Amino acid sequence: MTGRTPLAGRLGVDVEQRRVALAAVGVAVLAASTSAILIRLSDAPESVMAFYRVTFTVALLLPLAGGSRAELAGVSRRDALAAVGAGLALAAHFATWFVSVDLTTVAASVTLVQTQPLFVAAGAALLLGERVTRWTVGGILVAMVGVTTMSAEGLLGMTAAPEPLVGNALALLGAVAAAAYVLAGRSIRQRVAVVPYVLVVYVVAAAGLLAVALAQGAPLAGYPPREWILFVGMAIGPGILGHTLINWALEHVESSVVSVSLVGEPVGSALLAAVVLAEIPGALTVVGGAVVIAGIVVTARSRPTRAE
Repeated sequence: MTGRTPLAGRLGVDVEQRRVALAAVGVAVLAASTSAILIRLSDAPESVMAFYRVTFTVALLLPLAGGSRAELAGVSRRDALAAVGAGLALAAHFATWFVSVDLTTVAASVTLVQTQPLFVAAGAALLLGERVTRWTVGGILVAMVGVTTMSAEGLLGMTAAPEPLVGNALALLGAVAAAAYVLAGRSIRQRVAVVPYVLVVYVVAAAGLLAVALAQGAPLAGYPPREWILFVGMAIGPGILGHTLINWALEHVESSVVSVSLVGEPVGSALLAAVVLAEIPGALTVVGGAVVIAGIVVTARSRPTRAE
């Protein structure tokens, strides 16, 4: 008899799920690459863009939340607080990075905000007791050399970006906030399904971004149809097909693989910026960006172990 055994059947399902998850990561990287372009195309205040991106993402996910009430009710107080922390960190990530995109080049902003695996590694060592390997330290040092090289264009006045150094700094702050978001939600995703988890996180993030917009006195209405189309595009592309697909894929693919895959976003964004915005990055940005990406790859692949 040639029928597949139950174990073989499970293995076959696992392999197929991994293939689907890897394909999802590819789609997510492409979708995320459009984020900076959509931000540049919009004339709305950055806090308003970020608020509507997250709010419309929540609205698009609500139809999937019907069967999640029991899971939400069963979330422990500790996990709920961690999810709130993740949401606030995500709000801080959007609030800083959206401004960064308008102050520096797309290539620099997207590359620098993708340095979050470096800060995840540092945070995991400091907060979660994970050992830092020599490869991790080496990767971080290589990436920092790349960051310095990219910032040299701003120091030397070799870029047309309005405030490249401020934009680069905000992109790095966005990376720190993204790392806090990852670390806060790291253990929750082992116990809570993706839809209820991201709904809680996105609702908290939306509330935080609304507070920022109101504090700035930014108008929430009165925008032309073009702006609303861009807001919805941010939610569908980078929101649903980007962040949410990544959160789902983490159930079936190692986080190191996902982190390495995400370094494709700066490349995609830079190419789109060249085509859509006619923005060609300078030589130092290209060289520094390549060095940063190399450092991210080394750090993400080092996979430190938890200290005993």
